Amino acid sequence: MTSTAIHETAPAGPLPIADARTTAAHFFAALSGSRARLIGVVALLVAAAALGLVMPWALGRIVDIAIDGGDAGDVWRLAILMVVATVAGAGLTGAGVAASAQLFETVLARLRERMLASALRLPLSRVEAAGSGDLVSRATDDVEVVSTAISQGVPAISTSVFTIAATVVGLAALDWRFLAVVVVVLPVHIFTVRRYVREAPPVYTGERAAMAKRAHEVLGAIRGLDSARAFGLTGRLLTEIEGRSWGVVRWTLRARVVQNRFFAGINLAEFVGMATILVVGYMLVGNEGLTVGAATAAMLFFLRLFGPIGELLMVTDDLQSAAASLVRIVGVTVEGERFGSDRTAAASTPVPQGRALEAQDITFAYPGKDPVLDGVSLTIADGEHVALVGASGAGKTTLAAVLAGIHRPVRGAVRFGGADLAELDESERARRVALVTQETHVFAGSLADDLRMAAPDATDEQIRDALRRIHAWEWVELLPDGLETIVGDGGHDLSPMQVQQVALARLVLLDPALVILDEATADAGSAGASLLEASAEAALEGRSALIVAHRLSQAATADRIVLMDRGAIVEQGSHDALLRSGGRYATLWAAWARGRAES
Repeated sequence: MTSTAIHETAPAGPLPIADARTTAAHFFAALSGSRARLIGVVALLVAAAALGLVMPWALGRIVDIAIDGGDAGDVWRLAILMVVATVAGAGLTGAGVAASAQLFETVLARLRERMLASALRLPLSRVEAAGSGDLVSRATDDVEVVSTAISQGVPAISTSVFTIAATVVGLAALDWRFLAVVVVVLPVHIFTVRRYVREAPPVYTGERAAMAKRAHEVLGAIRGLDSARAFGLTGRLLTEIEGRSWGVVRWTLRARVVQNRFFAGINLAEFVGMATILVVGYMLVGNEGLTVGAATAAMLFFLRLFGPIGELLMVTDDLQSAAASLVRIVGVTVEGERFGSDRTAAASTPVPQGRALEAQDITFAYPGKDPVLDGVSLTIADGEHVALVGASGAGKTTLAAVLAGIHRPVRGAVRFGGADLAELDESERARRVALVTQETHVFAGSLADDLRMAAPDATDEQIRDALRRIHAWEWVELLPDGLETIVGDGGHDLSPMQVQQVALARLVLLDPALVILDEATADAGSAGASLLEASAEAALEGRSALIVAHRLSQAATADRIVLMDRGAIVEQGSHDALLRSGGRYATLWAAWARGRAES
């Protein structure tokens, strides 16, 4: 299987938004296996709602006792019953809310983990086409919105629904004609909710999308801040960010208008319902022999509905926002599953037979763009070191990413040991072919934990050996807490050279057969260049390598040199052979040597 079908399904533009049916399917899939916990939550909340009816009923009975001049002992017994029911109801409500929050936080954790796993399966070209802000916004803003709704909204909904149901049953038990309030209030609520459900989703979806665009602009500005300052572009960047921010403000104001209409409908329903209960109670007490206490209990029942109904309807606002975020989260999951479906559908994962890499007739284009690589074929034998050189824009970095399995070609295939890289499991591919670039990330945590990202079972001694091999142990020993020193975001700052050495140490621990270095020593600076090159050579010992060289001195020591121009290989051979041929590489070498001599 080649990667053609996989890449052709990668559209340009934002990541997709899942439809309601797909989102529901993923939600219930995440809920599977928790049926017993769900039943327990329902039982706790039903019991709590039933106990909540005791106080209004008891107060009504006390009114009747007072009117009839009844026994004071009955009043005391009813008072004790109210206290017991209130305490027990509060305890059951607290237990139910806690169990509900725990259950649905677990569901969210499963959805978040599946989203992140799917995001890591997405081809880099797909993420770049969508814009990094889109994915970051879904993984942060959208997850936070859903998390807030689950931690606050779901418990409120759970208690409100059962309280409303129990209260309606209580009203019917007093006199079925009190259900007239339901007939009157329900249409107002239905109209309010239907209008809100129709208006709110597109507004919240637009707000989420505007936030993603703003995040994309902010991330781009932060990453390019030095260049912006150097070229005097900070004003333009601020203007673009301001424009995106005002876009968020406009969508937020639209959301507030929709909310205000919604709350007005809730208040109207409460007024109409209260008037209905008073009228029905007056008629029943005057003509049907209903006691004043029962009418009082009915009014208290209805007043008791204010909180749950208002809370239920108002939390609908949070749920609409969460639903708009949830479909975006599931959209990432669906997209990742789509890209991985061809691989997972295979009967078995191929096992590479050998350690040679072969690329055949590779063509690659970013979505909506002209081809960056066109018909490239390249073989790297077991143990061979190949240097890739060429002018900026020749396609070197893109070819490195394709050969590493990061990008998938539009046409052609990349095989390692005869097995198509596109069919290999991600972890299996990483053990065979690894890519190290100059854009290296240091993970937050201890240095030892950072290095164990490559080899989770590595011992401290194995980590020390890896650091010694790439000549990094000397500075690691001097860190405040050695291997346990916290690095990354908020931790100990590492120099660019040290960051690259951390990446090379990870490489040694991962122990791949083929290493691709994409200008991995370019950020060391002149003072550390020779040391970092020595570190890279030590890490590559005993492995095949493709080195994207930013200095021709690196290329000169390679077994073979490949020269690229405009997405194609134009020359290849050993350093001496290419110099003797007098072609493009010889001209490039002469210009580079002349520049060094003049400097």
